[in-house]
Amino acid sequence: MSAGAEGYGGPFRGGTVTSRGGRAGAGEAAGGLRRARLRTCDGVGIEAEYRPRTGDSGGRGGEAEGDAPKGAAIVVAHGFTGSLERPAVRRASQVFARHADVITFSFRGHGRSQGRSTVGDREVLDLAAAVRWARSLGHSAVATVGFSMGGSVVLRHAALHAPHRTGGGQDAETADGTHGERMDARGGAHTDAVVAVSAPARWYYRGTPAMRRVHWAVQRPVGRLVSRYGLRTRIHHRDWDPVPLSPVEAAPLIAPTPLLVVHGDRDAYFPLDHPLSLAEAADPAATELWIEHGFGHAENAAPPGLLERIASWATARAERAARHDGAGTTDG
Repeated sequence: MSAGAEGYGGPFRGGTVTSRGGRAGAGEAAGGLRRARLRTCDGVGIEAEYRPRTGDSGGRGGEAEGDAPKGAAIVVAHGFTGSLERPAVRRASQVFARHADVITFSFRGHGRSQGRSTVGDREVLDLAAAVRWARSLGHSAVATVGFSMGGSVVLRHAALHAPHRTGGGQDAETADGTHGERMDARGGAHTDAVVAVSAPARWYYRGTPAMRRVHWAVQRPVGRLVSRYGLRTRIHHRDWDPVPLSPVEAAPLIAPTPLLVVHGDRDAYFPLDHPLSLAEAADPAATELWIEHGFGHAENAAPPGLLERIASWATARAERAARHDGAGTTDG
């Protein structure tokens, strides 16, 4: 049992369930969804789900038996007020599952996960727990795909858990006051490819009406009540202290891990200077930028064709990076 998963009395709670949520029989277990309660490094219980690959896996993914090698896994980080149960997150995971096994989870304070949302700060620890779970299930290649708030989280997670950087805990502690890596001394939490979709570049942005509404929900007591009972999102009342590493500050720390920044030209939350700033700050040798015509914001607006292209890119880059790392080289 891996260090990141919590068992009946240990790190992993859960079992295999059917897609309709009922307990699966022995014949259903191989092809069914698997639910788990993951435990983060700061003790928060996170609801997670494992979806086997549904496409032509060539003997990999959900159809693999025994010790057969598995292909890449995609770990999905949803946006603010999302959860693994939200229709848009389920739709994205179903598309991604045509290319790879998929792990979705609900960030702290969202859905059935414990704790309260810190709106992108300690959520890095939630993502790290999900990535460790993917590796414990036999995946040597893992890609992280984040939407909106989840996009900021995958960027910071990749910077703080960079496997190519020596002295990881010390570097992360210096770069980010969240104690993310300092509390996460266990291995296996790094990613092999990163996709940030509709992500902010900087904190405290209020330049659009949509983001002013988000700040009202986060910073006002009545807004937090509306979020709790109307959107099933429980938000922490404390301000950040210290302020975590921003996405644009994290971007240059990610290379040589491959990074894809995806943004729509009709995003009502973050205008195009956000993805352009992220791409400019990142290493050009390891970074791609897709500006999508007609695309709005995050998983709710992502068309199937875009999700297919993201999954194809993430799977190919993660598998290539994992092969190169195994050979003692890096993938730029």
